[in-house]
Amino acid sequence: MDSVTSDARTPLGATADNGLKIVVVGGFGVGKTTLVRSVSEIRPLNTEETMTRAGEAIDDTSEVRGKTTTTVAFDFGRISLDARNVLYLFGAPGQERFWFLWDRLFSGTLGAVVLVDTRRIGDSWYAIDRLEHHGTPFIVAHNNFGGTAHSHADIREALDLDPHVPLIDCDARSRESSKQVLITLVQHVRDQYLDQAASAAAPRQEVV
Repeated sequence: MDSVTSDARTPLGATADNGLKIVVVGGFGVGKTTLVRSVSEIRPLNTEETMTRAGEAIDDTSEVRGKTTTTVAFDFGRISLDARNVLYLFGAPGQERFWFLWDRLFSGTLGAVVLVDTRRIGDSWYAIDRLEHHGTPFIVAHNNFGGTAHSHADIREALDLDPHVPLIDCDARSRESSKQVLITLVQHVRDQYLDQAASAAAPRQEVV
């Protein structure tokens, strides 16, 4: 499957109904479906299926023993910002065997949320790598499952995050917390857009 480059992203507000697409990515069992479900104003469309013993042999369930279902395509939700602007949320499947779907989901994306479980920090590396490859703006949200506490500095170091990438804590079960994640992403995308516009408008100095 051919990769979709960042040039294919839809400009802000360019769609007919001002629909803005956001993708939630991350490792298996990190809470992507829960986040979409908690914040969507409509009953989310999801493609969860019951996990089988065959699937357990493929997917690492060591830190998600209570998980009985898994997303096999994507989750979909919607949030109306105002009368004309809508956020469409797509939750990507986390298992490695479904990663081939990600490049298609990234097409036309305004930005992305990388949801992280620090018990399985390595599961987030592929998501960050693909987003950087596409040039897609993203933030990182630490979904707190309890256990050992980690500072933001530790998480940044483990993920090798650029300093400009926002990192926040969240509880994917909470509507207010999930809304704050999306607000942080939209603000980050806006700031990047303004910085790019300012750079493009700045007069170039001639080299003598």
